[in-house]
Amino acid sequence: MDLKTYTHQDAAAIRGMLLDMQDAVYDGEADRFRARERFAQFVDMWSSKEGWSCVIGFDEGEPTGFAYGAPFGAGGWWKGSARPTSVAPEARVFALSELKVLKKWRKTGASEELHRALVLTRDEDVATLLVDVTHPKVVSLYERWGYIKVGEQKPYEDSPTFAIMAKHLTGRSVSE
Repeated sequence: MDLKTYTHQDAAAIRGMLLDMQDAVYDGEADRFRARERFAQFVDMWSSKEGWSCVIGFDEGEPTGFAYGAPFGAGGWWKGSARPTSVAPEARVFALSELKVLKKWRKTGASEELHRALVLTRDEDVATLLVDVTHPKVVSLYERWGYIKVGEQKPYEDSPTFAIMAKHLTGRSVSE
């Protein structure tokens, strides 16, 4: 898989590709929270952040998936939840907002490769993400990658409940 990294300045150029991949990932699902219009709002919000970064994988020029996120501001954390005590108030935090792999490339290692290319190259102290609690296999996958669950939240009325997961990137561990 060829990986290409994009920044906040590239967001407009890759926006359509991200939306198309989201559509492909959730093809046939009638879920308002994951609808293209809603996802477009999230893409626009996250990609407007100065430190936003996105990695897209390609196989012979065909997109395989993507991962993107941005650092939280000083003291920032996920909407509707308090920063866990295991993450120091002064810690710089990178929020992995999205990691999606198209069906054809699932179970090939593509998700881990995208994750590594995005998260493990960051200079923040902690990476954090949200995982739908109804997907325990995905929660387990992130646990294998060194994340631990530090809480739960339901940030929007129409959203699922998410496990909040965190991983220190500087060699220290995150405790529950």
